[in-house]
Parts: sequence; structure tokens; C-alpha cells
Amino acid sequence: MDNITHSVVGLGVGELVQRSLRPELDPARQQTRHRLLLTACAVASNFPDLDLVFTKLAPAPLGYLLHHRGHTHTLLYLIPQALLLLALLWALWPNARALLRESSAARRGLAYALAAGFLLHLGMDFMNNYGVHPFYPFSGAWYYGDLVYIIEPVFWVAFGVPLAMATPSRRGRIVLLAVLPVVLLYVTLHGYLSWASFAALTALGAAVAALRFMHMHSRRALLLALGVVLAFVGVQASASYKARQAVTAALVLQDPQARVLDVALTAFPSQPLCWSFTSIESDGKQYLLRRGHLSLAPGWLPPRACPAALSVGVAQELAGTVPGVLVSGSWAGNVAALRERAATDCQLAAWLRFARMPAVDEDQASDLRFASTPRGNFTTLMLASKPHCPFAVPQWGQPRADLLGRP
Repeated sequence: MDNITHSVVGLGVGELVQRSLRPELDPARQQTRHRLLLTACAVASNFPDLDLVFTKLAPAPLGYLLHHRGHTHTLLYLIPQALLLLALLWALWPNARALLRESSAARRGLAYALAAGFLLHLGMDFMNNYGVHPFYPFSGAWYYGDLVYIIEPVFWVAFGVPLAMATPSRRGRIVLLAVLPVVLLYVTLHGYLSWASFAALTALGAAVAALRFMHMHSRRALLLALGVVLAFVGVQASASYKARQAVTAALVLQDPQARVLDVALTAFPSQPLCWSFTSIESDGKQYLLRRGHLSLAPGWLPPRACPAALSVGVAQELAGTVPGVLVSGSWAGNVAALRERAATDCQLAAWLRFARMPAVDEDQASDLRFASTPRGNFTTLMLASKPHCPFAVPQWGQPRADLLGRP
């Protein structure tokens, strides 16, 4: 997910850890512990994204595709990262070092904050359709949540409001509480949020703020925020399952002979009814990719009423198929040609360790999951006639091993 969301959730969980421990007897030590735990959890929630420094190990776009969400996003390699961050905090923060020597509560809290921050990063990155491979080197398989959009305002509001309310400065509280609805209004006006979602998020923020004004304890407010986030993720999981069923049913009705290999789903922010999809189906000789979007309740919210900025262009409903599923385009390829090219082109073979929805022709390869991102399709690889291949290729599993005829 984006680093703002990682940071807000990390700060919220760090604050919850801090308020769940018995306070330090000395106010100065309590203030140091407060800052230490929030800093540790927020930094740990972003730390694995330092793998961006490794993107130069392979030519673009392979460096980014193969090394971002790479080794630093695996459970095994979270351990040395945690030790490195702990060493940096110990070396660079004298007051924290003195506190940790003397306070068992601070040491325990720091362990909780670091573990929570790193696991939050991995778990949150799993929830979108980019994917992670957390069990490497024991398994290189990719796991995709297909649950939550990469930027999710529900997380901002749920944790942001109690964090703002806990700010000691009255002016700081006012500024932070005022910024949040302005940001939500901005993304709504630019077509990323529906007005219904804007209203629901505003109501959620107002309710949490009202509970704090009614003297709800900060720890309870943060537990409420955590509960809201977990409930939202649960709703999204159920909606994602139903969306995949709807798309699969529509494809099968359209072509009963085809085998649907996968459906990649992209959630709309704060809108469980709207989803974009990219699907892949094959009859063994040809494979077909389709892109589109759908509404789970087309009678109440037509798919064309989903937020415009995330809809996938001009779309039409497949004839005689599931209501509410719109297809905006398709791409067809030859299975044998893809296998032959992958066996002889080392750059394409490396790229196929990332691509879940591969559209490959003579000149280029693109993963159609990302065909409509604001900065263009960052996965596009221009295929050279004589590819240059002495670069690092991590052994991630191939998402389309089923298409390539490999285990």
C-alpha cells in the first residue's frame, strides 16, 4: 500500500501499544517511551520499502518488478530488518538507549511495536492485487489479497481521527482534523471516491471524534479504530469473493469451453460494491485476457456509476451473461508462442516471474493488471532481438506457471 497509509496505521498501532503498557513513573521517561514506540512502529511499517534501492540490479522495468516487494517483504528477512532498525534506534537515540536499559516495559513495548510494524507492512501489501511472496526461500509462490485498493481512506479516518484527538496541542488537533475532510473532498472531486463513500467516511470520522469529545479513553478509541479497519477488511474479503464469482460466471456463460485460470481484482477505495478486474482464460492453445469492472448491486448502483477515475474506459455488458459485469477490452495470445519465447528470451523469462496477466507480442510485454494506472503501465517491457541478461533474477514463482506448462 502507499506509504501514507502505512504510516498512519503504524502510528495508530504504536500509540495503542504505548497506551496498553503501564506508564513510566518519570514523566520525561514516559515522553521518551511514547516517542520511541510511535517512531519504531511507524518506521517499521515503512522499512521494507527500502528495497527500492535494489531496483538498479536489473534494467527497467525488471529492477522494480523483481526487487520491489522482494526479499525485504518476506517473513524470514523481516528478522534482520528488525535487528537493523533496533540497532539504529539504540545507536542514534541516547535517551531511548538509557530508557531501554532501565525499563522492562519499554523493552517489551519496543519489541511489540517493531513486530507489529513489520507484520503490518507485509499484511497490508498482501491485501491489494500486486501481491507478495512471504514464504521465500521455502516457497516462491505469490499471494494476492485482491481486497483493498492501494490507497484506502477508511484506514486514514479510522486511525487518523483518534491520533489527531490525542495530539497535545489544541491548534494541532484542529489542523489535523480539518485536513482530513479536505483531502477526502479533493479525491472525491477528482473521481476516486463516490459521494456516498465521502459521506460515509465523514460520518465515521465525526462519530469517532464525538466519542473522544465524550471522554472516551484514547486506548478505547484506538481499539475501536482497529475494529473498524478489521471489519472493513472482512467486508472487502466477502465482496471480493462475490466479485470473483460474478466475473467467473460471466466468462463461463460467454464461452463454456474456456477454462478461467485467474481473475485479478482491484477494489475501489471505500466502496465494496465496485471492482475492476482483469481475467485470463485458456483453451490450451490460445489464451484470452479481458479487462472490465462490475458492481455487485447493479440495480442499486449501476457499474457505470462507479467512481470514474478508476473505471476502465468504455465498457459493455457481455450478451446473455451476469448483470453488472462490464468488459472494456480484451487481448488474445498463443500459448505455444508464449512458451517458446519465454524459453529463449531471458528478459521475458525474468519478467514472467512477476506477470500475472501477461500480454506478450513481438515487441513488448505488459501485465494488464496495471494498464490504466495514472502513470501508465509501469510493467511494460520492450523486447529486444538480442536481450542482455547478466543481471540478478530472484527465484520468485511464476504467477502463470499454469499457462507456461510448469509445476
